[in-house]
Amino acid sequence: MLAGIVGFLSVLSHRLSRVVDCTRNVDRSIYEAKSGNHKELLRLEAKVLGQRTSIINWAIRLSVVSALIICITIMCLFIGDVALFQLGALIAYLFVAVMVLVILSFLLFLFEVSISTRNLQHDIEHITVDTASRTSINTHKAK
Repeated sequence: MLAGIVGFLSVLSHRLSRVVDCTRNVDRSIYEAKSGNHKELLRLEAKVLGQRTSIINWAIRLSVVSALIICITIMCLFIGDVALFQLGALIAYLFVAVMVLVILSFLLFLFEVSISTRNLQHDIEHITVDTASRTSINTHKAK
């Protein structure tokens, strides 16, 4: 289970670094933008990137806490076996807590991916409309 969480943390870290890179590019583009409309679109994109960053951060936090609880659970297993304590109920509660945290982390990941996909689809529609507009203008000018 720890290996799975570590792999998931790797995916989350990679997504976070991509969002940070995009945020830096958008920030740079805001200052270089000529029109107010373009600046506003870039600000909206920066806002979405900020939301994605926050969601990924929470998913990372939940995953790290779940990994820590797994470590505590393993310690309880060993301590209970060596010291002959009855820690079965505690171990069960810890495991349930881990499952809840992992589920929440996956749900946040799913939410972040849906935001990213929705934003990408919006960008594609915007590019398609702009390209169609330019093509019709160039066709009109050619006549």
